[in-house]
Amino acid sequence: MLKVPGMTPETDFHARLHGGFCWQVPARFNIAQVCCARWAQGRSSAKVAVSWEHEDGRHGTLSYGELQRQAHRLSHALRRRGVQRGDRVAVVMPQRAETAIAHMAIYQLGAVAMPLSMLFGPEALAFRLQDSGAGLALVDETAIATVRAVRAECPALRTLVAVGAAAGQGDADWADELGSGDVPFAPEDTACDDPAVLIYTSGTTGPPKGALIPHRALIGNLPGFVCSQNWFGSGRDEVFWSPADWAWTGGLMDALLPSLYFGRRIVAFQGRFGPERAFELMQRHRVTHSFLFPTALKAMMKAVPAPRERYRLQLRAVMSAGEAVGDAVFHWCRKALGVTVNEMFGQTEINYIVGNCGGFVGADGRRRPGWPARPGSMGRAYPGHRVAVIDDAGQECPRGTPGDVAVHRQDVHGRPDPVFFLGYWNQPRATAAKFTGSPADSWCRTGDTAVMDDDGYLWYQGRSDDVFKAAGYRIGPSEIENCLVKHPAVANAAVVPKPDAERGAVVKAYVVLAPGHQGGEALVQALQAHVRGRLAPYEYPKDIEFIEVLPMTTTGKVQRRVLRLQEEERARSAGRA
Repeated sequence: MLKVPGMTPETDFHARLHGGFCWQVPARFNIAQVCCARWAQGRSSAKVAVSWEHEDGRHGTLSYGELQRQAHRLSHALRRRGVQRGDRVAVVMPQRAETAIAHMAIYQLGAVAMPLSMLFGPEALAFRLQDSGAGLALVDETAIATVRAVRAECPALRTLVAVGAAAGQGDADWADELGSGDVPFAPEDTACDDPAVLIYTSGTTGPPKGALIPHRALIGNLPGFVCSQNWFGSGRDEVFWSPADWAWTGGLMDALLPSLYFGRRIVAFQGRFGPERAFELMQRHRVTHSFLFPTALKAMMKAVPAPRERYRLQLRAVMSAGEAVGDAVFHWCRKALGVTVNEMFGQTEINYIVGNCGGFVGADGRRRPGWPARPGSMGRAYPGHRVAVIDDAGQECPRGTPGDVAVHRQDVHGRPDPVFFLGYWNQPRATAAKFTGSPADSWCRTGDTAVMDDDGYLWYQGRSDDVFKAAGYRIGPSEIENCLVKHPAVANAAVVPKPDAERGAVVKAYVVLAPGHQGGEALVQALQAHVRGRLAPYEYPKDIEFIEVLPMTTTGKVQRRVLRLQEEERARSAGRA
């Protein structure tokens, strides 16, 4: 092993954790059972599952017992509305108690939860509702108007249940549907491979793809979650909070579900993120563990350089993902927050596969081991996952050689890894293209390029395709380009990341104008408004450049790579990279 400062056999437990790890995946498994039902019995039923707050000051708590009772009522209501095993149910709500209830109800019904962001514009929502064939949607006031606006385009959507302040704007209201009965719902007996969640993830070609996630994937997420949160679950007073939207993999699989799996309290905040508000929230709820995007950490660092002088924080661990944390934030977290931020890497299809684990000494005096983080590194493979850097032929690259980060279907002991998705919704070819090798001996490619050093640490190089991260959000250029081209002034468009010191990258669009139109600031603003009104706010291009022609291959494909490299060179010349 390569000798590095601070890393000794006494502090680096990575090999030992991998060697002693063994997957235990039951044949019959249901997320609602392990995240709710088992805690809604006996003394643990009174424990708080969700502490919720609204930015207008409203607040409250939901115990595990009440979470289960409400989930039973909703499962009965959904069954009365015709929802059957395998049916897709859209959940278009932010962090709130009803969102947690909805997920538990859908899972125990054997149906498939399809979380959708309240930030989605009409085109983004319509596509996902159409493609999934969702028959029912649970929607609150943050998105009810948008869903109603596209409903006519979604023939499969039979029922719209209005939640909270959206009451009266759907086919039925949440409160009326649930009623006040306490008849237990007999949960479906699901297999570990049965589908539980459908999350749409952006790609570079064509529209977004729906990644179908099985119940067992939660088990596959747990080693990474536990390690990245410095052995979450080893104490009794853990409280988790993250600003990550529960409609995304990062909020659902990296925050809500694992917190409930361990029977701990999670904080749900409905409102805009603000650095001071984040610190106040963590102080008020005595938050011990968090997932904070690098963009959020940067904002917190700039707004409150010395937070422990103003706030009484109880933080024991912070995980960060979505983009590189960077040295400045890394060292600030150590000094100002008193924790070493653990970077993590994964994606919807194969989540929580690589990262760091700081380890700690618990109140009982026992040491929970980990391995030292290296600033700038993505970390190492979490226990249970066989991760490598492979070449185009599917062969492992020599250490220090760039390649595609990939995860093997089997762990280092030859056992199936439960973290894998089932496939892309109705897209068998896209699913097959994700894998390299035979079914019994295959690698799943992430599409991210990295270098692995002699100690197994991965160092990010960039995207193998054209998807990129901007302020922590995964951006697929195709959806934005398609939206731009629908504007009468646009003949063609290409979207690439533009390096940005604050956000890592921002969305930039190169636009070829249609005949009879001229570029200018007024058109830039019009195009930005055009995208912002149809997709999500984070997808609109912050910068637009008008050009005569896009760089194309001989087969007529846009060479986004040429434009991306151009932006990187401009950033270097301007001192931004």
